[in-house]
Amino acid sequence: MLKDYFAGKSIAYTEKMVDTDDAAREEMMAVSGGFLGVPYTVITKDDGAKEGVIGFDKGKLDAILGLTG
Repeated sequence: MLKDYFAGKSIAYTEKMVDTDDAAREEMMAVSGGFLGVPYTVITKDDGAKEGVIGFDKGKLDAILGLTG
């Protein structure tokens, strides 16, 4: 669902496999406060700030990305 959402909005993303990539797992833990479930989306804003979204939360994704509908 998350990949389809990004594709439908033409949003580029990088998929990181936290089960096999130690650096990706550390990044996720730093942003999430230790949460290790998937999907977990880290959005880096233009100012460098990072926001995390647990699961597929379309409303939160839309709000962070400044999208409607």
